[in-house]
Amino acid sequence: MVIQPIYNILFLPDVTYHFKKEFFTENASEQLEVGSELLFAFLRNEDDAEELDADHICPVGISARVEAFGDDDSVQIRTLERVDLSDVEVENGQILAEASIRAEVDDYTAEEEKAQFLRLRAALLKFVQGYQWGMWARSFILQRKNMYDLGSALSEYLNISPEEKYAIVETDSRRERCTLIEAAINEFMEVAKVSTEAKEAQKDDQEQLYREAAIKKQISYLQKELDELHPENISDTRKFEKKIEESGMNDEARKEAEKVLNRMKQEGKDSHEYGLLYDYLDFMTSLDWKAPQFTPIDLDRAEQILDEDHYGLKKVKERIIQQLAVMALNRKQYGSILLFVGAPGTGKTSIGQSIARALGREYVRISLGGIRDEAEIRGHRRTYIGAMPGRIMEGIKRSGVSNPVIVLDEVDKLAKDYGGDPASALLEVLDPEQNSTFTDHYMNVPYDLSNVLFVCTANSLDTIPEPLLNRMEVINFSGYTAVEKYQIARRHLLPKALDAMGIKKNALKVTDGAIRRIIDEYTMESGVRDLKKLINTLCRTAAVQLVKNEGTTLTVTKTNLEKYLGKKQLHHERKLSSPEPGVVTGLAWTRAGGEILFIESKLIPGKGKMIITGQLGDVMKESIQIALSLVKSLYPKESKVLDDHDLHIHVPAGAVPKDGPSAGITLTTALASLLTGKKVSPEYAMTGEVSLRGGVMPIGGLPEKLMAAQRAGITKVLIPADNEQDLDDVADEVKNKLEIIPVKKVTEVLKLVLK
Repeated sequence: MVIQPIYNILFLPDVTYHFKKEFFTENASEQLEVGSELLFAFLRNEDDAEELDADHICPVGISARVEAFGDDDSVQIRTLERVDLSDVEVENGQILAEASIRAEVDDYTAEEEKAQFLRLRAALLKFVQGYQWGMWARSFILQRKNMYDLGSALSEYLNISPEEKYAIVETDSRRERCTLIEAAINEFMEVAKVSTEAKEAQKDDQEQLYREAAIKKQISYLQKELDELHPENISDTRKFEKKIEESGMNDEARKEAEKVLNRMKQEGKDSHEYGLLYDYLDFMTSLDWKAPQFTPIDLDRAEQILDEDHYGLKKVKERIIQQLAVMALNRKQYGSILLFVGAPGTGKTSIGQSIARALGREYVRISLGGIRDEAEIRGHRRTYIGAMPGRIMEGIKRSGVSNPVIVLDEVDKLAKDYGGDPASALLEVLDPEQNSTFTDHYMNVPYDLSNVLFVCTANSLDTIPEPLLNRMEVINFSGYTAVEKYQIARRHLLPKALDAMGIKKNALKVTDGAIRRIIDEYTMESGVRDLKKLINTLCRTAAVQLVKNEGTTLTVTKTNLEKYLGKKQLHHERKLSSPEPGVVTGLAWTRAGGEILFIESKLIPGKGKMIITGQLGDVMKESIQIALSLVKSLYPKESKVLDDHDLHIHVPAGAVPKDGPSAGITLTTALASLLTGKKVSPEYAMTGEVSLRGGVMPIGGLPEKLMAAQRAGITKVLIPADNEQDLDDVADEVKNKLEIIPVKKVTEVLKLVLK
């Protein structure tokens, strides 16, 4: 079936049309014969006919049949049904497409439509009486049989645009389609009355509405003509009128913008408030107010992008893919607000960029670190001098869309003072049930944030208020193992550093041994930020030599690494070389990752005092008291030595503050070892809080602690039995090198290690 492109014609079903044969394209003209069927496809612009492209074709067309040929080389066409066009292609100027009948919304009875047609026809007959051509027009009007026939016949005289004509065709509702035709014809009559300066007042409210619409349309048209003739004279108010009209604002926002625009007109450019009003309208019209169309999500591509950008993080990627799958099924933004928690440099912020790339959305990063004023989130009211919108709406404006991926960085570092509580201001932003009507104080109108995908990052949960934390789903970034760090350095960090320094790939080679030595001896972090800095330093040092000795090739090995990075400045604790009574290895969590620490205890002749050193916090001091009470109850005979001896407990390194309850079983074991004289093997390390009843209670940061134990050469680790479920988050390469022993009671620990 041949497809004929058309433009600026009101084509409706079940209507007879007459065209000259030259109206049709050469291909269509050759195939025309009585009874043959063809499709009419609407073009978006008049110029599209010159260079046809699939994007130029509107999705709704009209099917038709050739009824007859006239003596004057005319073709009589009878339209049939509206059709949906899909898979549109253009080959050699011919349009190819799949067509399917478009369903009608049959919400208008034949009696209602006929009554509307007769009413409108009567109005037209009355209208034409006052004109010289009225007799001809009367005959023309009386020949029309229904609303579609009448609208089509008068379409070239109606004051409606090609887009409005297509909108009538595209409308599925018969009632709405007839209403649009009636409105266009009524408007045509009113425009004619206005143009002949008819002075008779309109009594009917509906006619008055049509008159007003016609006048506004004429003014708009004339103003547009003037603007095109003198674009340099277009005023600010005219620009904003056009922007507000095209913005797609909701009713409340439009009313506020028009109110400010009217005030701007009254104030004039010489007013001191003109600049404030201009800035407000400029911000409002720069936002994207239109609801975004859902873009299908390709999960395979999303997985590929996440794997390309980040090595490891298996659990994190799985949770992100789950979120995207839910969005794909719901065909809209859906699901929890994600909170990525982990040590610095573990990829929390950068994975937000990968999510944006996987979804094909704009990416916006907003740093919340140190914000102490609520207005930074909600904006300032316009009554203040220097008022500005909040960071959320500023980020929306910067993105240029209404559905970006926004990463709220360092949400745990929000401050609170007399300026307000910014964390509380975030409650509405991060609540999917409320943020569809988020109101920035500067805008003073609601804006829909429900299409935005929010991702938050934090290093710790301790400082995040509970109400805010409840609105988010916590995803832990456990940190990278040495093997993962090697892969990240080899796949990502080193290539990026070489590219940034301008070093050709073949000019500098870094061996696997050199990378592993950097990881083992120069860094002590959970993330890879320091590793990135060291690789950049290595490349900069190499760049100096490459510039001085042009044409040379450098190879960095494990043995000559110090030449590029200098002596290692970090020292990781290693397991003890030999056991000693009163000394036990514990495991600690820090913001930079896990570390082992030694609990050292010693008896000194004295009067039974207890000496504590090593910058221990109150919680850890309480753990020492609990441990001492437990040991005294378990070893009453051995504890008598404390009557005439002082007990000194020290936790290296003394310059580093330490706190927390997780050293409970380590302290208990160290004191028991000291009093019994039994040594604890250096192969053992342990972590767990103890209760006064002798129970071993769960702790946090287990993956990082186990990584620290494996790195230090420990082979056996005691953990609370309640933490067994957390082993799923521990990398296999770490678990495979450790014997992990869950314990429930302190007595189990002492029986196992004191031999």
